[in-house]
Amino acid sequence: MIDSFLTKHMQRAGSRVDLFPGTHTHTHTHTHTRVGKAAVTCLLPSSPDRVPASRSSKKSPLQVFSIQETRRVSLCHCCLLLPHPHKHLVQMAESEPLPVQVGEKRSCPENEEDDTRSKKPKVESDHENGGPAYQDEEPEGEGSDGEEDGETFANMMKHGLTELDVGILKYVSDHKGFSGILKERYSDFVVHEINKQGNIVHLDDLSIPPDDEDVPEAKQQQQESDVLTEEQKKQLGELQLFKNKEDNVSIEVMDDSKERRTLVHKAIKTQFPGLETKTEEKEGRKFIVAYHAAGKKALAAPRKHFWPKNRGSFCHFVLYKENKDTMDAINVLSKFLRLRPNMFSYMGTKDKRAITVQEIAVLKITAERLAHLNKCLMNLKLGNFCYKNHPLKLGELQGNHFTVVIRNISGTDEQVDQAMTSLKQTGFINYYGMQRFGTTAVPTQQVGRAILKNDWNEVVDLILKPRPGEKEFLVRCREEWAKTQDPEAALRKLPNKRCVEGQLLRGLSMYGKKNIVTAFGLIPRNNRLMYIHSYQSVVWNTMVSRRIEAFGLKAVEGDLVLRGTTAHVLSAEEAESHTIHDIVMPLPGFDVIYPAHHVGKGYRELLSADGLDIDNMRHKVKDYSLAGAYRRIIIRPSDVSWEVIHYDDPRISLVHSDFEKLENKPAPVFNKEGKYRALRMEFSLPPSTYATMAIREVLKLDTSIKKQTQLNTTWFN
Repeated sequence: MIDSFLTKHMQRAGSRVDLFPGTHTHTHTHTHTRVGKAAVTCLLPSSPDRVPASRSSKKSPLQVFSIQETRRVSLCHCCLLLPHPHKHLVQMAESEPLPVQVGEKRSCPENEEDDTRSKKPKVESDHENGGPAYQDEEPEGEGSDGEEDGETFANMMKHGLTELDVGILKYVSDHKGFSGILKERYSDFVVHEINKQGNIVHLDDLSIPPDDEDVPEAKQQQQESDVLTEEQKKQLGELQLFKNKEDNVSIEVMDDSKERRTLVHKAIKTQFPGLETKTEEKEGRKFIVAYHAAGKKALAAPRKHFWPKNRGSFCHFVLYKENKDTMDAINVLSKFLRLRPNMFSYMGTKDKRAITVQEIAVLKITAERLAHLNKCLMNLKLGNFCYKNHPLKLGELQGNHFTVVIRNISGTDEQVDQAMTSLKQTGFINYYGMQRFGTTAVPTQQVGRAILKNDWNEVVDLILKPRPGEKEFLVRCREEWAKTQDPEAALRKLPNKRCVEGQLLRGLSMYGKKNIVTAFGLIPRNNRLMYIHSYQSVVWNTMVSRRIEAFGLKAVEGDLVLRGTTAHVLSAEEAESHTIHDIVMPLPGFDVIYPAHHVGKGYRELLSADGLDIDNMRHKVKDYSLAGAYRRIIIRPSDVSWEVIHYDDPRISLVHSDFEKLENKPAPVFNKEGKYRALRMEFSLPPSTYATMAIREVLKLDTSIKKQTQLNTTWFN
């Protein structure tokens, strides 16, 4: 019955067609528990890639494998149409319609907020791939209670935002747009950080730097190594790599002295990062039991090692990651090394759905310990180690270099050349991208506006009120709050207390509903500032669209330009000697000036309509006072290059990654007669810019998840 049901629906879908970014179709066979097989044509969000560490794959009823055993995909839209009794078979995406991560360890740690953030500078500097670690309004928690409803994400996106909702309205070029698939594979989006010296960061060396002064620690490790037998080391290594089925390794201590036990404890923790130990007594005999520490809530303090005086206090290294955001990666490293996440520093956060390469620094952890993690990390690689006397700071980078593949393009070679030439010569409007505004039915800028208005009851209402298309435990939590207004009762409905809702409810239960400002303060500072910066961003987008509509792509009297970090209003004569690339627009705040033409007056009108006074942007709570900043309205990428490539197998990677080069894997070979066409482009962007907005200018497509979901749903129906 299920076979015929699937076949019937897919026959209605017809033959394969070109889709907009985010989906592709193919034919494969689904195997369902107690259902059997059905060969169907599927609408898939995208297909994941290989991962950089070796691992053993375990098939589960919630995973679908193609002929190649290493390729895991999410169940596709046809599976979502299964009658209700079979919805337990569905694996849904979490924050966007994406496949699950390949080989992700179930015991790897979940998100943990880093509460540090630098003050906002005069010239705006947080950005898509180099800014603060913003998170979506509801980050996935470690307490997820099973599978989501299959239609959850699609339903949620029906109520999401489009580009029009956040002021993204204009293009600068007049070429004809064309369709294509963006991020069909996460390897189609590769980001390399550009460090403060202007060099593109690459992972190309896994060796440990020589250190002549590290003798005392080497001797200590040699002494520790002697207390473990080769068999014990083998067992511990298998436990570290999750190959040990016994879940722990017990080592009997024959010489029962505290000194001997201490040596064994140290040897295990030093040689096998990620393992914890405890002493147990069984039948009068003492054993040291080693077990995997990943995922445990308690974080032990970092152990004190000998540190040579002439060695830099910070170990800098290059982090290569696949399909994992920066904070997730740092949380994984901190759990394995038993460190607090704030021991790590970095210059910017990077995309999750991508391959990214960036520099990280950590305080007083040896390169040897970090390199050892490469044996057991999934989707992460560490290398290019060196010691320096300083950490990294947010915003220190000069930008990011992008390699982007847009598959299955419909544009002709002439259209592609016209679009890319315009991007190279003119650039694109420097809009804040859709990821700035969240994916739920309650946009983050609405919460930000309520904070700025000092309307704290509305803040709580917006964050906690019911909304469509969410996970069941969040639905239960919101319903409980709406019904009882009891924060403790609502909190009990959440398996994960670290999400924004959980943190706010915990604050309300601790401080009461009459002290919302203090309760709201339990949410990490990054997340709280995300709301008000989202409001600034939508105002900026809206006013820039008005500026382009009114005056086009030329500098005019009343525009603003930067002289150093100070804004200057152009006279008519000065405007003649400036171009659109010199013009900046302000994010609203108490320490900025506004354009002297009518678009500048529009700021006052827009904020007044939102119940805000543009002359009084200071807030009773200092954190929420907005100084404002300036941002260029047009960005022209550097190092722009492109090519149209042909290929036959949609499963192969079209970019040669740093990890593949380290593994001496051959670069992809393209068939000039291949049946699929893809546009592969490279470009560099400065800080505070969104690559998705550059791609939007090329394709002339709405980049919002809502719009792409609607297009895919329309096609399927």
